[in-house]
Amino acid sequence: MLIETSEGVARFCEQLRGRPYIAIDTEFMGEKTYFPRLCLIQVAHGEHAAAIDALARGIDLSPLAELLGDSAMVKVLHSGRQDLSILKRGTGRFPAPIFDTQIAAAVCGMGEQPGYDKLVARMLEEEIDKASQATDWSLRPLSERQIAYALGDVTHLCRVYDRLLEELEERGRAHWIREEMEALGDPAQHESDPEGRYRRIKMRRPTRRSLAILRELASWRERTAMERDLPRGWVVRDDALSEIALNEPRDPRQLGRIRGIKEGTARGGDGRAMLAAMRRALETPNDDWPPLPERKGGPSADDSMVALLQALLRLRCDEHEVATRMVATRDDLEHIALGDRDDIAALSGWRREVFGADALALRDGHLALTGEQGRVVARTLSEE
Repeated sequence: MLIETSEGVARFCEQLRGRPYIAIDTEFMGEKTYFPRLCLIQVAHGEHAAAIDALARGIDLSPLAELLGDSAMVKVLHSGRQDLSILKRGTGRFPAPIFDTQIAAAVCGMGEQPGYDKLVARMLEEEIDKASQATDWSLRPLSERQIAYALGDVTHLCRVYDRLLEELEERGRAHWIREEMEALGDPAQHESDPEGRYRRIKMRRPTRRSLAILRELASWRERTAMERDLPRGWVVRDDALSEIALNEPRDPRQLGRIRGIKEGTARGGDGRAMLAAMRRALETPNDDWPPLPERKGGPSADDSMVALLQALLRLRCDEHEVATRMVATRDDLEHIALGDRDDIAALSGWRREVFGADALALRDGHLALTGEQGRVVARTLSEE
């Protein structure tokens, strides 16, 4: 059903109170705003399922916010990182505790990043009609097909969750994903970081000086985009920020010569703000300037050792039927090969049991990979 009134939200949430879990999904639009615009919230448990119109005039979502904050009720999502942030902004409450079925499915060996439709097909032997996925969810009225599609996302999710719980218990892996869910459910992981945004902007031949300028510019743009609720690129593009940092224009006339900066922008408020950001950066003590990124020509792991670790990773993950990305990344393997870090996730907890301990043994010459009947096997080497 579609709920468009505050009274409907309150009645529906009352029906769900005391349930062990609820499945949640959202539909939103984010192409023209900084913050995705929440359009629809789908919630289900068993026979109770509804799509709540978040755009309905005057609708009160506080009863739903109470459910989202109920520590005794698990909130089940699929690939829910973005949904979590959107729900927090839309309802004022960050969902907790959470269970992400994509992570759980990867731990159970159902693919590296299993999509929802493929997971439903595999576990429930049902097909999902994806025709409504890319429709404009901000337009009203919603069609019956849109509502049916939206509800299907959570009604199927309930059954997938139940099956995954059984699978995790049978395999003794419930504790494997506890850390992942706690990390994903940490509100701090979903907060914007204006000061760190510069790291995502490419720059040719950066210096610490140019990175200091870029950091201030990117931070200004991030805050401005949030204040205006506009996409970052609508304020100023990445390449323009990079060019400003490299060329250091001194006045609006020079700023207007930067590709991607219009003359009117350069002479207006945004131009003055960008020049001020550049001055702030240059007034910062040199010791506080960002470090240069590590060059590829620096210390690097031996390619052959990394290849051996990759083979071992695949071997152990195949044996345990778990996705490789859940255990270790390429960077993890390089750091293991170099032995330059101890804080690698692959070397602790259940990942150490599956792969980490053997990875160290392989690196240190106590384990070998060999061929046997057309397949790779690991052999412990006896010490002389």
